[in-house]
Amino acid sequence: MWMSWFLKGTTCLLQVAARSTPRLPPQRCLSSSLVRILTKPHTARFAIPSYYPQGQLWGMSLPISCTRSYKKDTKSILDFPVDPITVTDIKQYLRSKDIPFHDGYSCLHAPSMFLDSAVGVPADTGRESFTMFIDKTTGQFLCKETLVEGSWEDLQDCLEVMQKEGQASLSPHVLLGYPESPEEREEKEQELREVQRIWSSAVPFSDLPDEEVQLVKTMFQISKISNATLKKFAVRLFKPTKSLVFPWFGGRDSSLRGVKLLSAQSMEGGTVAYTEATVPKAGSYHNLFGLPLVGRMDSEVVLTGQEVDTLAVSQATGLPSVALPRGVNTLPPALLPYLEQFKRVTLWLGGDMRSWEASKIFSRKLGLKRCSLVRPGEFQPCPLEALFQGRNLAHIVKASIPAAHKSIVSFRQLREDVYGELANTEQVAGVKWTRFPELNRIMKGHRKGELTVFTGPTGSGKTTFISEFALDLCMQGVNTLWGSFEINNVRLAKIMLTQFAMQRLEENLDQYDSWADRFEDLPLYFMTFHGQQNIKAVLDTMQHAVYLYDISHVIIDNLQFMMGQENLSVDKFAVQDHIIGAFRKFATNSSCHVTLIIHPRKEEDDRELQTASIFGTAKASQEADNVLILQEKKLVTCPGRRSLQVAKNRFDGDVGIFPLEFNKASLTFSAPVKGKHKLRKVKGDKGEGSDNEESLGETLKKEETTVKKEKLVKLERPPKATKTPRAAKSPAAGKGTPEGEGKKQP
Repeated sequence: MWMSWFLKGTTCLLQVAARSTPRLPPQRCLSSSLVRILTKPHTARFAIPSYYPQGQLWGMSLPISCTRSYKKDTKSILDFPVDPITVTDIKQYLRSKDIPFHDGYSCLHAPSMFLDSAVGVPADTGRESFTMFIDKTTGQFLCKETLVEGSWEDLQDCLEVMQKEGQASLSPHVLLGYPESPEEREEKEQELREVQRIWSSAVPFSDLPDEEVQLVKTMFQISKISNATLKKFAVRLFKPTKSLVFPWFGGRDSSLRGVKLLSAQSMEGGTVAYTEATVPKAGSYHNLFGLPLVGRMDSEVVLTGQEVDTLAVSQATGLPSVALPRGVNTLPPALLPYLEQFKRVTLWLGGDMRSWEASKIFSRKLGLKRCSLVRPGEFQPCPLEALFQGRNLAHIVKASIPAAHKSIVSFRQLREDVYGELANTEQVAGVKWTRFPELNRIMKGHRKGELTVFTGPTGSGKTTFISEFALDLCMQGVNTLWGSFEINNVRLAKIMLTQFAMQRLEENLDQYDSWADRFEDLPLYFMTFHGQQNIKAVLDTMQHAVYLYDISHVIIDNLQFMMGQENLSVDKFAVQDHIIGAFRKFATNSSCHVTLIIHPRKEEDDRELQTASIFGTAKASQEADNVLILQEKKLVTCPGRRSLQVAKNRFDGDVGIFPLEFNKASLTFSAPVKGKHKLRKVKGDKGEGSDNEESLGETLKKEETTVKKEKLVKLERPPKATKTPRAAKSPAAGKGTPEGEGKKQP
């Protein structure tokens, strides 16, 4: 009886809130709602977000004395449920509630409960009436008619309330998200005003003089794109910045919800580099450019990585074509329901190896059986370039290869892949570091699907170095997930922000917001784990992140925090081997690079670490594709105290060591250019015969040997030699370099 009273009270509260809450298109739901609080008081999945002050929830607030307002960011910190949902669980639950559904490619199709007469729909109803899509991997749902979306827990709560109350449907406003702060509302309104301002100021190509149209087309290399195609896709020109404007029309009324500005800059060799800017920000810019032009009966689509490529495909082939909002970086799962109607999806994301790798990853989300891939090659570049070269784009699309493959293949099937790697050696080598050129010389680049083991002495700065190591890649578009079990996320983010700004922000707080806004745009995410963790929970979170955000680099700091105390009867070395094997399998299957930090064994201070110094058995170094060691000379106080050694490189076998210079002000190991020249000059003064390519250990050993030889010369010199004073002074001036020693020979 008390449960019925609670449910009635819940319904009343929700109806009052729905009437008093202004309608904001689109209505977006968050993962926790008032429904769950009242109907499931025992659930452990509900948690007050960290951005709420203690004691403030649903109208209950305590006085707070703070002058700075903080913005919430539900994306940057990744929290994964303890028990991840499976498609079997989803299907069983829907059957238990007598909800009919169809099995789609990446989603389950079901009738929407947010429309009238949603319950009781016959099971043989056509798929067209099933307007609610439930993601098979995460359980996230979306009603395409009302644009209501939420988590799997939200969907369960709505079904429970609706059926217990005997209602046929629910209002789209039944799921109330957390109330937005005035700053957030103002920011959204400002973004919407900015969208309208840009769009109203942009000029259609039909209103431009022919000379200006040709000039713009030449600048963007779209001279083959007709004015009719530009008008069809509503592309405009924003004159103040000489940018192309691609609109985002969405919602039930197909209203303008955002714009993307594309600027072009000519590079060496006649190539063009594009710069993108989106309003609103990229994190909330979920647009498939060209989607409003797709008909309900279309069953085939070409998925491209750039808007200009979509224009080329549509004009040359007449096929429906859409472009991803962030190119080859990510395919947000929120867009998958809009691609469910297509029986065949051709992925033509570009003409380089990075686009090819992204095509194979995205095809897993979309369903391998319906996906075809256009393999990059000399005669199959990106669509816009193929149109410019006069290629037959329809023939290229028709000749695309299926994404699904068998477990056993022949060299005939691998032949083109092998040729692609031989013809694109620089791209195959991976993403290059900008702050560590010596690392590029040895490792050649950062590649997907590999496992890197990183070790170093305690207190040598492993976390600080690897944060800059990962930040460098993240700034180049590598989607990064941090799993820091040793230090909390706030401290880690502070370190990375300092490295990003290359200065101490404590002394320049007036610049904090400017740097924080730029840092927030990076594809960087953090796990919420801290301290001892279970390996299964960590792997589930990593898999979840790869699906949601297309993570391509995961950092685990460190392995010892996953060797929990729950299995005291199991050998700790066996547990470590199991964990390393699990990460190795994850990196291979998910095509994601995993950097694993492992503490070394306790070594004496005067000994350098080796591959055998990694804690545990030899499995860590055997399974790893790369082994990096942060060497530290604890008995040395000169600038070359630390160095990075690449002890294993499975890609091409090159190994080596190079010195690192730590800058305490910016917390970086990559010295500025001026600092590097200054360091080389000092080395030259000490001995111009020293080779910059020599390792730090060899340089120090040579200096020690030179000092010994200098003392020996002083002891054995003839007492009456006329050039003895000059010979004795020469080592002091040149620090006993090999060239100085040659001058001392009689």
